[in-house]
Amino acid sequence: MNIILLDHIEKVGAKHDVVKVKDGFGRNYLIPKGLGIVANKPNLARLEGLKKQSAKKEGAVIAAFQEIAAKLKGVTLKISAKAGDSGRLFGSVTSQHIAKALAAHGVDVDKRIIEMPEEVKELGDYKATIKFHPAVQTEVAFEVVSGSGDAE
Repeated sequence: MNIILLDHIEKVGAKHDVVKVKDGFGRNYLIPKGLGIVANKPNLARLEGLKKQSAKKEGAVIAAFQEIAAKLKGVTLKISAKAGDSGRLFGSVTSQHIAKALAAHGVDVDKRIIEMPEEVKELGDYKATIKFHPAVQTEVAFEVVSGSGDAE
């Protein structure tokens, strides 16, 4: 059965691809969940319109993410954490701490799109990558300082 995918599905195909899948998978999963439509003549003709609409929406989303990324250029976040005398933290700094610090700067970011460089368990300067979109990524510098344990 040939299906036009309406969303990216891992190990099946990208959005707007025409893929051949087993009949049961197409009829029982993809079509009822709205993840695909049957690749017949009318739907194939509609595919170009879907691609144009999607490209227009995608452009607006990318522009919004680029604006947010531009806001974060040159910003250094300060994250307070409890540390011992040697500079080793009690615990570690996670993407959730970065997200809270960004929220204090007026930028709401989901912690799942923040990639930490490595495990942050000592005081010092680090960089984290924020992946807003496959086409829009930015690096944010953050400094871990000794303090009460709350993000500033």
